[in-house]
Amino acid sequence: MTDVTIRPATDADARALADLGRQTFIDTFVAGFGIPYPADDLTAFLDASFSEQTLLTKLKEPGAAWWIAEVEGRPVGFANVGPNTLPHPDARPSHAELRRLYVSKAAQGRGVGTRLLAVALEWMEAHSDGPLWIGVWSGNLKAQKLYAAHGFEKAGEYQYPVGQWLDDEFILRRDGRLGATVA
Repeated sequence: MTDVTIRPATDADARALADLGRQTFIDTFVAGFGIPYPADDLTAFLDASFSEQTLLTKLKEPGAAWWIAEVEGRPVGFANVGPNTLPHPDARPSHAELRRLYVSKAAQGRGVGTRLLAVALEWMEAHSDGPLWIGVWSGNLKAQKLYAAHGFEKAGEYQYPVGQWLDDEFILRRDGRLGATVA
């Protein structure tokens, strides 16, 4: 793969982030994992999560950060971190959470996700007064393996709403810094 550039996302990236997020969600969870979301639930979720206006608002959220990965100026992935929102009894808003790490189907398996994760983890370590947190779909073993390689362990479970549909998710936590482990 041609060189990947990772940079902070700006308001000018909102449309690209919305389009990439929507398509990556469909490619990963609907086409890839075959989750049978009811059409109305999927549409409501995608419209709420990946509209340009939603992304413009999220890009301005206090205490959050976004990065976009590009190849030859074309977006191929993104990461979003911010104050923790996961429903775990030990979790606090002052802890950092990796909220999204999305890589387009065409760019998967080429190290883009690992590079985005490294940038996100560095930011999270600098902006958290406790453990680092990630929510991940229970059936996404590849993502779980990546996070485990970076020191995350399962700390709980919860249900993530996609419309009225509820996905079974794992809550992952990493205590302390790993430093050199993150490449």
